[in-house]
Amino acid sequence: MAFAAALGTSTLYPLQPAIAAVADSLSAQLTTVGLALACGPAGYLVGLGLLVPLVDRFPPARVLAAQFGVLAAVLAASATAAGVVVLGVLIALAGTCSAVGAGLSSVAGRLAPAHRRATVLGVVTAGISAGILAGRIAGGWLTEEIGWRATLLVFAAACALVAAGCLLLVPPAPDGIGRSGIGRGYGATLRSLPGLLVRHAVLRVAAVRGALWFFAFCTVWSGLAVVLSQPPYSYSAERIGLYALAGLSGIAATQVAGAWTDRVGARRVVLAGLLVAGVAALALGWSLTSTAATLGCLLLFDAGLFAAQVANQSTVLAIDPAAPARFNSAYMLVYFVGGSLGTAFGAAAADRLGWPATATIAAAAIAAAACCTRREGAYR
Repeated sequence: MAFAAALGTSTLYPLQPAIAAVADSLSAQLTTVGLALACGPAGYLVGLGLLVPLVDRFPPARVLAAQFGVLAAVLAASATAAGVVVLGVLIALAGTCSAVGAGLSSVAGRLAPAHRRATVLGVVTAGISAGILAGRIAGGWLTEEIGWRATLLVFAAACALVAAGCLLLVPPAPDGIGRSGIGRGYGATLRSLPGLLVRHAVLRVAAVRGALWFFAFCTVWSGLAVVLSQPPYSYSAERIGLYALAGLSGIAATQVAGAWTDRVGARRVVLAGLLVAGVAALALGWSLTSTAATLGCLLLFDAGLFAAQVANQSTVLAIDPAAPARFNSAYMLVYFVGGSLGTAFGAAAADRLGWPATATIAAAAIAAAACCTRREGAYR
């Protein structure tokens, strides 16, 4: 499941480092191609709302296999796109199906025994973290070797293999588990998502604090790219991309955080992760003159937030262990909105307010998330 989640998530990113090659191939402007690629995250948001709840209503193996099968077909079609508009539409469809990672985490949380739910979730979340990193790295390398169209075909073939693997390897839900959604129509399930946030305080608080720290995460990473591309640094895109290797710390942190959440409870892990990330965000504001210091701060920043995410999401999946996907879908929608706002804000803030102010604002958002956690009291 972790490998499948990594692959599904990675399909959002392979063309990001290849934007110049795509623009040249389609005789289009970089800005236009950038807008087409932005359709992927927009589609992902749609997938969180429309597709993730399906794993509560139907056999998970079939739902996941169908998503990977459609993803394979759409990626293969994208490789033949002759225009930016068509490419943008296909990328939006691929982005919708790439939300399969959130579906996998819901299934994993449902199948895991209660005393090991956070540990199992940490493993699958580590896969999602790896996909975010690997998608960019593999996309850039493959584009240099075989071109962007063939790169998409490679990803499509991998998705087709994983579709078959889901049918063979994803186990059915235990007896009595996962049947709570059978009496509820699909439309009713979708309409129930906002109501879940209203009725369940645990979900509401988890979603708000998750959105706050994902806002901070995206603010830092989008702002950092702007600052490092300008004087006095003027780094190349390749060098800036290497800073993403700091995300490796998040992969390790998710597994450690999952195990500790099962031992000491989610609240302590969330607060510890936010403390580490908040201090690192403040230090980032004055560390750019040293590459080593910047990488060290980014390592701690990513590790802290990924650890908090695993602990936070485990509380969401525990609200209704029989049908966790609806709650996970509602949570991820709010979470992703926070990240989208952070992406837009970070680039503008770094350009207009400067990097120290941008990093301080990110730290303030993390502090606000910590305040939500302290006021909530102990988790159930």
